[in-house]
Amino acid sequence: MVTTMANDIQSLLGDKAESLLGFDSPKIPKERLQLPGPDFVDRVFMQSDRNNRVLGNLSWMLKNGRLGGTGYLSILPVDQGIEHAGGASFAKNPDYFDPENIVKLAIEGGCNAVASTFGVLGIMARKYAHKIPFIVKINHNELLTLPNSYEQILFGTVEQAYDMGAAAIGATIYFGSDDSHRELIEIAEAFALAHELGMGTILWCYLRNPGFKTDKDYHVSADLTGQANHLGVSIEADIIKQKLPENNGGFLALNTGNSSYGKLDKRIYSELTSDHPIDLCRYQVANCYMGRIGLINSGGASGENDFVEAAATAVINKRAGGMGLISGRKAFQRPMAEGVKLLNTIQDVYLDEGITVA
Repeated sequence: MVTTMANDIQSLLGDKAESLLGFDSPKIPKERLQLPGPDFVDRVFMQSDRNNRVLGNLSWMLKNGRLGGTGYLSILPVDQGIEHAGGASFAKNPDYFDPENIVKLAIEGGCNAVASTFGVLGIMARKYAHKIPFIVKINHNELLTLPNSYEQILFGTVEQAYDMGAAAIGATIYFGSDDSHRELIEIAEAFALAHELGMGTILWCYLRNPGFKTDKDYHVSADLTGQANHLGVSIEADIIKQKLPENNGGFLALNTGNSSYGKLDKRIYSELTSDHPIDLCRYQVANCYMGRIGLINSGGASGENDFVEAAATAVINKRAGGMGLISGRKAFQRPMAEGVKLLNTIQDVYLDEGITVA
């Protein structure tokens, strides 16, 4: 029986509903995956090398907010003041220049956690660090350098995040970039220290190289982002953040003519994926140790159809076996009440028992 909420989501999705809600033939069957659930920490992380304090903080995140106890995550990330410039990010709603409104939106929106910068979370730590899990983003790409460069640099220390009471740290690595080796070494060391101190680790596994744009933008291909995820879990990220895949065949496209890039097996495209968005996302999940490390997809930029796009992204992630969404601009670039409604729309997908893993 389809629930009322499922009917609401189906109505919101419109002509996308049949394709996304009716898909039932994934290339990688769900039985091969470790799926999100109330027992996820006990079932997956209890047998890992993470210490008791890490398990406690991961449990706190998974038990907090509207999705608490489901095994799914809804996280509000607001680091765009650095990553995309403050004016460009907050001109639509200047209230979010004030860090307290960022934290309030996460709480009012029923999020499991709030992810932001040292400055944003540090200025509000004494008031809110015990009320909602803090995820401190420790590195950023700043856009004031002329010409703009694309390089993730540390803005503080792991110890600072620990001292402010953070539940986890987050970081970005630009895989494929000239700077990726330094970033990989730096963040691997930061994650090791964070685990030692008892904090969880979340990695933004992004691709960055102009060579990835040819006939398509392969920064969002399932095969390249999947490999980025596989590198991310290798440095013991507890959660992977990745953009939703929009195409496939990045390795194929970069191995044409006289070029040679990476390694591939054509069964990636025939036996492990199809062109369906849920299959493409499932390949990302598979590269996260078959779901043992949770995959959260990003919500993307704000636009004209934010509620439809947010719901569709959540449906794709959930049905692929992912752990949730981390959506910022769609929520904070509008009045708070509307932002709360958008976050709740995402959460409704994960609360809806009628929307199942494919």
